[in-house]
Amino acid sequence: MLCRSEFYRVKRGQTLASVAEAFRIPARLLAAENLLTEEVSFGQILKIPAAEGNLYTVAGGESKKLLCGSEENFEKKNRTACLYIGQRVLL
Repeated sequence: MLCRSEFYRVKRGQTLASVAEAFRIPARLLAAENLLTEEVSFGQILKIPAAEGNLYTVAGGESKKLLCGSEENFEKKNRTACLYIGQRVLL
């Protein structure tokens, strides 16, 4: 878990998903922080957002409120209003 934002230079062969996994944050959070609309490229500098919480894979029957205490808290932490089975989210 990160305590503060930091920067990272993408290595050859890395993808948005692999960088996000290395820092234990959802890929969409990394994309949102860097205003990305396409895949990362070698040498690109990314801002790694400070993440507070544990990375979790959503199971069936779970809600935003159950996972994060409220819909607002879920959306703030994960920068999305979407919730679906298999999604990686911060708790």
